[in-house]
Amino acid sequence: MIDFYTSPTPNGHKVSIALEEMNLAYKLIGVDLSKGDQKKEDYLELNPNGRIPTIIDRANGDFTVFESGAILIYLGEKSQQFYPEDPKQRSQVLQWLMFQMGGIGPMMGQANVFYRYFPETIQPAIDRYQNEVKRLFGVLDKQLEQQEFLTKDYSIADMANWAWVRTHNWSGVDIEPFSNLERWVKQIYARPAAKKGTEIPRRPEAKKIIESGKNMI
Repeated sequence: MIDFYTSPTPNGHKVSIALEEMNLAYKLIGVDLSKGDQKKEDYLELNPNGRIPTIIDRANGDFTVFESGAILIYLGEKSQQFYPEDPKQRSQVLQWLMFQMGGIGPMMGQANVFYRYFPETIQPAIDRYQNEVKRLFGVLDKQLEQQEFLTKDYSIADMANWAWVRTHNWSGVDIEPFSNLERWVKQIYARPAAKKGTEIPRRPEAKKIIESGKNMI
């Protein structure tokens, strides 16, 4: 069983998608960001960065992992799913995972802040981050022109990037000009496990503990 501390954000959804796709047993523990649960001492003992998500693998000596990308790699290795054994293919997956961690996530996050949340309208900042998001979308679109997924097969790299790209409207960026990217977003939405992962946790249930999963790995 895996204890999964999370909130309904793209970084949280990256892991809930993976847990559902890998069919791993987990206990969902909601972290209320609006109340600062992530900054409380007991949580900081698990995740010193005070962010979500975090997992504790009870089947592996209560081993704790924080940072969403690191969690995806850990789960891929644990389940031996969506994370290739071949070194070159695995490297390709990691490259696109890092692309999300270093580019898509931070730039979309900044676009969200200045487009949605900042108390003042600072148009140069909005333009800067939206334009960078569009550039990154173009990189993804070109990659997806060549193949169905970001690498040879559907992987944790697709899960990570998709969890963010699907929220493009929140950043004020349209994906219609990126036809391959739009196709990919719709294609992954059609995966029941991926779609379910975006619904965990539902906002009204953020404080509830929910049991899920079948494989007690």
